[in-house]
Amino acid sequence: MATPIYEFGQIPQMDPANASRGRMRRVRDAGQAPTVGVIYNPRSHRNLGADFDCGLCPHVHIAQPRARAQLPEALEDFAAKGIDLLVINGGDGTVRDVLTCGQTIFGDEWPVIAVLPKGKTNALTVDLGVPDDWTLQDAIDALDHGSRIYRRPMAVGRADEPDSRVAGFIMGAGAFTKSIQAGQNAHKLGAFNSMVVGVTGIWALLQSVLAGRSNPWRKGARMQIGLGAADAPMAHSGQGDPAMRQLLFASTLERLPAGIKPFGALKSGLKLVAVDQITRRTTALVPLVLMGKIRGSLRARGIHQLATTQFSLTIDDQFILDGEAFPSGDYRIEQGPELAFVAP
Repeated sequence: MATPIYEFGQIPQMDPANASRGRMRRVRDAGQAPTVGVIYNPRSHRNLGADFDCGLCPHVHIAQPRARAQLPEALEDFAAKGIDLLVINGGDGTVRDVLTCGQTIFGDEWPVIAVLPKGKTNALTVDLGVPDDWTLQDAIDALDHGSRIYRRPMAVGRADEPDSRVAGFIMGAGAFTKSIQAGQNAHKLGAFNSMVVGVTGIWALLQSVLAGRSNPWRKGARMQIGLGAADAPMAHSGQGDPAMRQLLFASTLERLPAGIKPFGALKSGLKLVAVDQITRRTTALVPLVLMGKIRGSLRARGIHQLATTQFSLTIDDQFILDGEAFPSGDYRIEQGPELAFVAP
């Protein structure tokens, strides 16, 4: 369920009135089995084309959409059945597509969500504390006996298409885009999840320390960032070209793979870190920054860590949202509805 470059005009749409009429509200009696809808991505890395046993339970409904355009129909069917639990079986890209296509259908009334970590990257399940071997039955059991964790995905929309927004949890640009490309090569070598973060992080650090500012790893991308509803321009340290940022990274997750802490002490809400074209000396300190060992005087060094309600981004290069590339342009990034996820 992915394309080389994400096109906002291709987001599947449906009539919100029809979606509203299709939803059922029901109160589950004590001891009653929950109604479960499963979006199963057979192309996810750890699914390997295998099928679920569809005879698990008559209350478990499994859909296997082969393309993004088929997701709304599957989700509308789940909404009509009044599901208590929506299980997403796939990686971060599958989560992004399900949350994006479900916006019109569920609005602010989403069912509880469970995510089975079956993709090449599973940053959301790292944040939720879901083990790699979590099964469908584990997720169903957790609905009544596990914990609930609440997160709000980012809602990313083009300035010229405000009604078409993509939901996701990790966004990056500049050197982050290069890291994702390097991560694809790491996948081919058998590295996934936290291992990818380590492998690509070391490679990016070496490139940034040894290369000049013309190197793509240090050059970054030309971008303008406006903070909050007032669109206040983000400050610049004066390091390098003020029109460029070496890296931009944003997320609403609170725990990231490999234990990295790019936002310092900030945890909740929409957080971002922007890095100017910093010096080699500051670049060498980046591992300590990521581990949360250095927090003071970072802004003067060209590393900006902050939380905001929303921000705008004008960028002349691609950026990445949950593993997929998006075209250059003018964007606004906000927070979507608060969603309840089950965890062990």
